[in-house]
Amino acid sequence: MSSIDTLINTTIRSDVRAVNGYHVADASGFIKLDAMENPYHLPEHLTRELARRLADVTLNRYPVASYESTKERIRAKLGIPAGYDVMLGNGSDELISILCMACAHQDRRAVAISPTPSFVMYSRSTRFAGMDYVGVSVKADLTLDMPAMLAAIEQHKPALVFLSYPNNPTGNLFSDDDIVAIIKALDGFGLAVVDEAYEPFAQKTFMDRLPEFDNLIVMRTVSKLGLAGIRLGYMSAAPKLLEQFDKVRPPYNINVLTQTAAEFALDHLDVLNQQAAALRAARTDLMAALAAMPGVEVFPSAANFILIRVPNADDAYAKLLSHKVLIKNMSKMDTVMANCLRVTVSTPEENAAFLDALSASLAA
Repeated sequence: MSSIDTLINTTIRSDVRAVNGYHVADASGFIKLDAMENPYHLPEHLTRELARRLADVTLNRYPVASYESTKERIRAKLGIPAGYDVMLGNGSDELISILCMACAHQDRRAVAISPTPSFVMYSRSTRFAGMDYVGVSVKADLTLDMPAMLAAIEQHKPALVFLSYPNNPTGNLFSDDDIVAIIKALDGFGLAVVDEAYEPFAQKTFMDRLPEFDNLIVMRTVSKLGLAGIRLGYMSAAPKLLEQFDKVRPPYNINVLTQTAAEFALDHLDVLNQQAAALRAARTDLMAALAAMPGVEVFPSAANFILIRVPNADDAYAKLLSHKVLIKNMSKMDTVMANCLRVTVSTPEENAAFLDALSASLAA
């Protein structure tokens, strides 16, 4: 064993050494439909105005640590209940990590639960923070297995339960009644985190229900709305609870360029909302076209992506790559995802190119 291997074995945790890094595929030269991004740019006149604002940013100073101007816009424009604040994160990933760090008790076993399959960062962040992670499989129809979820909550008394709404990678919305039942089952010892990353496409939210439940946290991102490149997430919860999480947040965690770009976008939210509406309409058309293909099963979606099942996902995925179309092969993620592929809803031109490539791949 080399000296560097010995050093790594001595200093790096065994569970970290045992896992692979989060892989992001190289999309150069591909039609990129693997990451649930908004394919539309800002109009040219807004792009020029944004460039002027960014040019005026003071780069040699730290951001104003309260981020009050950004948070004020979010509170005013994105449906935060009166009397509630938001906390900002460097994407939702940082917020998930902050939640896990704050709840990873030093003196007793701390557990986080989420349905599986779901967003991979729930399990990764949980484990890296030193918590135990328990995944509860969804049913074959991708809905929550409520007896199993409630039994896991009763057994493990989790500090956190993550609920993606709609769920990634399945695309479906869990029942509101099921989510409320989980929130109530956690009353007194656990927090329910409703992750609404795809809210612009679902048009449903638990944000307005925050005052009903002290143990509810609602988390969102502006990535799916059309600003994936600036990496900004936000979450809201009971003020006293949010105050505790803010102690874990690194100072100056949002850079001034992100802050300026986010405020500009929120000043022109109508443009982003129009783009989301166009993608919702395109989702309907794309789902119908996929459902008409022989051998393709289409699952319900309230997000900006669609999950499908094909006869041989590995073969179809490889052939799509040969057509320079990049989607996500989900078939190895979970048994319920056997032969499943996930595709982002995009522009009419890119959707048509995907449909042509998939049809050719299945025929071949």
